[in-house]
Amino acid sequence: MLEIEVQPGAKRQGVIGINHWRGRLSVAVRAEAQKGKANNAVLHVLSTALKIPKSQLKIVDGTSSRKKKVRIENISSLELNHLLHPFLEEE
Repeated sequence: MLEIEVQPGAKRQGVIGINHWRGRLSVAVRAEAQKGKANNAVLHVLSTALKIPKSQLKIVDGTSSRKKKVRIENISSLELNHLLHPFLEEE
């Protein structure tokens, strides 16, 4: 399970990094939070950034909130940790 915080309506789209204060991965999307557009964009961004099929991603909590939980299927926690490593590094 991956806990994320979404910034809908952002100028740039992508994985921003980790919000250490909230303990969540920050994801910015251009789509507005209307009719599931931002949720779909979040799945697209995560799929692209992590290089895994969008079909393996599902928002299981927080569909109408900026704070979401995303389930990633067919991947071990060790593999997920490896994929997230570039986004977790300190600047």
